[in-house]
Amino acid sequence: MVIEGKSVFSGVAIGKLSIFNKKDNTVKRNTIQDVEAETKRFEDAREVAKTQLAGIYEKAVKEVGEVNAQVFEVHQMMLDDLDYVESITNMIESQKVNAEFAVATTGDNFSDMFASMDDDYMRGRAADVKDISNRVISILQGNSNDADMADEPVILLADDLAPSETVQLDKSKVLSFVTRHGSTNSHTAILARTMNIPALIGVDYPEDANGKVGIVDGFEGKIIIDPDEETLKVYQEKKKQEDDKKRLLQELKGQDNVTLDGKRINLYANIGGVGDVASVLANDAGGIGLFRSEFLYLESDTYPTEEAQFSAYRKVAENMAGKKVIIRTLDIGADKQVDYFELDKEDNPALGYRAIRICLTRPEIFKTQLRAILRASYYGNISIMFPMIISVSEVKKIKEILAEVKAELDAEGIPYKKDIEIGVMIETPAAVMISEELGKEVDFFSIGTNDLTQYTLAIDRQNPKLDDFYDSHHPALLKMLQMIVDNGHKGGAWVGICGELGADTTLTETFLKMGFDELSVSPSMILRVRDKIRSIDTTK
Repeated sequence: MVIEGKSVFSGVAIGKLSIFNKKDNTVKRNTIQDVEAETKRFEDAREVAKTQLAGIYEKAVKEVGEVNAQVFEVHQMMLDDLDYVESITNMIESQKVNAEFAVATTGDNFSDMFASMDDDYMRGRAADVKDISNRVISILQGNSNDADMADEPVILLADDLAPSETVQLDKSKVLSFVTRHGSTNSHTAILARTMNIPALIGVDYPEDANGKVGIVDGFEGKIIIDPDEETLKVYQEKKKQEDDKKRLLQELKGQDNVTLDGKRINLYANIGGVGDVASVLANDAGGIGLFRSEFLYLESDTYPTEEAQFSAYRKVAENMAGKKVIIRTLDIGADKQVDYFELDKEDNPALGYRAIRICLTRPEIFKTQLRAILRASYYGNISIMFPMIISVSEVKKIKEILAEVKAELDAEGIPYKKDIEIGVMIETPAAVMISEELGKEVDFFSIGTNDLTQYTLAIDRQNPKLDDFYDSHHPALLKMLQMIVDNGHKGGAWVGICGELGADTTLTETFLKMGFDELSVSPSMILRVRDKIRSIDTTK
């Protein structure tokens, strides 16, 4: 069976198909007869949940460190909280209701109670109690609360994947992404490019595909389910050829990013978390041009603490051993929603309350992140970048807040890099038009071409119906890019690209001739872009 789709990253994947099912924790109230048996059901589920959390904690300690894993210890302790447990068992006994309903009701009640408290720490427990309640409900319903990834790598099929879901996946077990919905510019697509695996969208796969052998052809945009022996052999040879090309690129490690006529450009990598640094180093990137710090928030059940953030930023800085690490302050909002931020539903979220707008109106969140970044800067070559800027006044306000945080750290005797470099993302037409003025306020620009394209062309990049209208090579966009480079240099800022367009090798020569100082791309694209740079003569 061959099903057509739209490719968002090329390549070939061969393996078992696995359908990613979102958990349904819908709970109905049922009357029960055997109170003792129902109470035991709850107690058994609670013990299973504690065992799960202990295992997750141990795994998290190894992967992200003890500080970042502490949330799972907190969850284990909450499952032993006497008030929480007695509320559930009392409801089962007095109202003769099923355990699922008692857990759900108690979870909602306790969550509301924590959310109404004045203390920030206690308010943060609201999301925790909901999470542990959902875990217990999943066990009672016979579901697993953790990702149902197979022991072997699989081709993952899904209706769609939210950023908060993709960060939970064991990426070593994913050969390819195939979704029914989504767009070529979705975060699932960006993740696929980061992981260097083929991905398709718009594929109406059958429900009985689970467990069958499949082939994803990211070159032609199709998936083949239950291929015959001859087709399988053809694609195994295609995959071998692709693997051979990747091996040849490895010979470019240690080589300079210099054109035939001697023009040099910095080539950095984009990452979403600490775990991506290994890929950055493996692909010989010169630094990190975009650390998407919002993934620390997407991975958490509550606001990540200063210590948790500091630990992550410090680890990346130390691992990069003096190479530049540009941390973008949180870019929550639009398609990256986090429940505990309690953002209102918006008709046009991409144009709404997001990124720097949240930071400037919730300074307590912003200051926590800035403190963590500044503290980590003492351990490496860190720069800070601010997203979604539309005015000089925003930059001046940011600098005021940054100065306040520095003064606090000075008063506490906490060391940090005093002359830390700051920059802004140019991703709105407004920022383009005032780029010369912005260049006088900051050290560098990094162009977010994904958003700049959608705002310039008035196209929602998350809407798959508009993919054919989304033209990242549009003359208006290319004129803007030249304007940004020229104005940035006039103002004294160096200029780079961290959007997906930076990895488009059909434009690499254009970017070099425009005068860009840096390109930041997915780790998997570093050597391909380096290969292209070294083949260009900009004098011709």
